[in-house]
Amino acid sequence: MVKKIALTFIIMILLVPFVMYAIWLGTPKQKLVIAIIDKSILNKSRADHLSLTWILNNNKYTKTSKELYDSKRDYFGFHPLNDVSYEVKGLERFSYEQLEQLSTDCKMAYYFDTYGVYNVDWYGDEKPYGVLYGGLSSQDIQFLRLMKAKNKHIVAEFDLLGGPTTIENRKDFEDEFHLRWTGWTGRFFSELDLEKNKDIPNWVKDNFEKEHQKKWDFNGTGIVLVKGNQILVLDGKDLKTAYPIIWSTQGARKKYGIPEKTAYSFWFEIIDIDTSINQADANFKLDVSDSGHKKLRELDIPNEFPAIVSNKKGNFRFKYLAGDFSNGHSPMWTSYFKGIDKLQYIFGEEHEMAHSNEFYTFFYKPLLKNILEECADGN
Repeated sequence: MVKKIALTFIIMILLVPFVMYAIWLGTPKQKLVIAIIDKSILNKSRADHLSLTWILNNNKYTKTSKELYDSKRDYFGFHPLNDVSYEVKGLERFSYEQLEQLSTDCKMAYYFDTYGVYNVDWYGDEKPYGVLYGGLSSQDIQFLRLMKAKNKHIVAEFDLLGGPTTIENRKDFEDEFHLRWTGWTGRFFSELDLEKNKDIPNWVKDNFEKEHQKKWDFNGTGIVLVKGNQILVLDGKDLKTAYPIIWSTQGARKKYGIPEKTAYSFWFEIIDIDTSINQADANFKLDVSDSGHKKLRELDIPNEFPAIVSNKKGNFRFKYLAGDFSNGHSPMWTSYFKGIDKLQYIFGEEHEMAHSNEFYTFFYKPLLKNILEECADGN
């Protein structure tokens, strides 16, 4: 009897992938044309836009009436080839007429970070420091204005406005979409000891020691905040809760199916918004102690700031995600199994803390899925 039950259980487990794949095959395709812009790709297997492509494919959204999106091909930006070869296929090569046509053809523009690719990242130390490709360009601004004028959906993510975006283009974007980039970015680290955590960039340590004229001697969990060469470190004594928390409004929870409270452990940025036009659907909160509050006040840094921004006024559809939300994705082959997201802990990519996968599964995926549904339904 026990053997029979065990055998039945094993057969059911083995059948699950086939059932999930069959359901995915039976899901009807829906054409949804999106201009995907990703300028910071060193390795196509780890590109930020893979998260979007995964969700598009899993939900059978297609670029034509038949073709699914290809994460290695279907985006504008930096395209690595073999060795040190690459192609730049950005909007910079488009004329105004071509941008006009693209804005007519697309229902959505999705901008991932425009930090770009630097010589040192691509060639190593063989070439002088400088930008190989990146930044929000004049053509990007033109395209976004056209999309806005046509009431198309616009989604932009973290690090759109930092260098190498020019001050002029940054201001154009800020004025167009009624927000302001403060220049401050930050990230949670599970270990501040440089010997134990190699993920902390060397320039963070170097800039801190130069600015404060003392050695980096931190350890344990903490949050590092950066603005240009300024470095602020919030360590264990400065924080009541180790990592940033995203608090979602009731309206956002209902609209996007996201939780009220979510731990977040990757890069974020601090922005201000014009609340007469935009609203914060969710906010980052740094749960700081008295010493942490003091450090933040001295640099005029808030401990609560927008995480998801959407416009509440004006004839356009805009969302800004003030964190590197798309960092973390499932293997692309899993997108062909309907309901696979329920098994995300098995297939999710590992990050330095378990709650990174929780964020991707329970926050980013439902958020993006509902944004795409809204766009596809013409709302």
